[in-house]
Amino acid sequence: MRRRLMFVRQRTSHILSLQSDITRNLGSKMSAREIKKLDETDADLLFDDPFLTLISRSHVSVIDFLSDRIKEIEKAVIEHVKIKPEFEVLLTMPGIGNILGLTIMLEVGDIGRFPEVGNYSSYCRTVKSEKISNNKKKGKGNQKNGNRYLAWAYVEAANIAKRYYPEIEKFYNHKKAKSGNTVAIKALSNKLARASYYVMKDQVTYDEKKLFRS
Repeated sequence: MRRRLMFVRQRTSHILSLQSDITRNLGSKMSAREIKKLDETDADLLFDDPFLTLISRSHVSVIDFLSDRIKEIEKAVIEHVKIKPEFEVLLTMPGIGNILGLTIMLEVGDIGRFPEVGNYSSYCRTVKSEKISNNKKKGKGNQKNGNRYLAWAYVEAANIAKRYYPEIEKFYNHKKAKSGNTVAIKALSNKLARASYYVMKDQVTYDEKKLFRS
């Protein structure tokens, strides 16, 4: 699953580069979903310039190759991984589907190794690495502590959840208006990490009322 993430990031890099070429040279926009559907014949029709056509064909070829490898990894993992009870309840969380659920399940291992929810959210890198004494900031801890794959998973879940859950979108928009997109996504990812801790630990389904209670 970690190698899958590496391929996903490489594919995203090619998608963004092609999007930039299209916007810069054609003055139009193409979504990532539309680009993923392109084949090399489609790429030939994007530009009149032969060098831009060559580059677009190269991007589309690599994107298709990486998409195939990503699907192969997903299929292999789903066929061979031993599903834990925690996985089933994770799927009730907003923004978490099979791939993110498997990633979280495999990266977490035994949820019992985290005695408190704060230990878990810190391990997921969803909270600031700060040292506080007497309500005063005394410095920063090691920001590389924790699990970067879990940090990625909860940011991905936050980006998905805010598009499909009105209450979550409301929370995100409120945070974004005050502190900007990055802080808002981080705050939402922390909420999802904390909620999933209790979901996995107690093996209960997600309850929106508990996530946004006063």
